Amino acid sequence: MKIFLNIIITIALVAVTFFGLGPVLLADGSKTERLLTLLVVLALYFLLVLALKWVKKRYR
Repeated sequence: MKIFLNIIITIALVAVTFFGLGPVLLADGSKTERLLTLLVVLALYFLLVLALKWVKKRYR
C-alpha cells in the first residue's frame, strides 16, 4: 500500500510540475494571473508534500 501511495503522490507532483509551472513561466497573461497561478501551484506542492510525509509516517 505504501508503494502504491508513493507512486500516486509522485505522479501528482510530476503533473503539478508539468502543468503548473509551464503556465507560470511561459504564460503571456498579466502578472496578476501568473502570480495567482504560482500561488495555486505552491499550495498544491505544499499539500502533496504534506500527504507524502503523512504516508511515510503512517506506513513505516
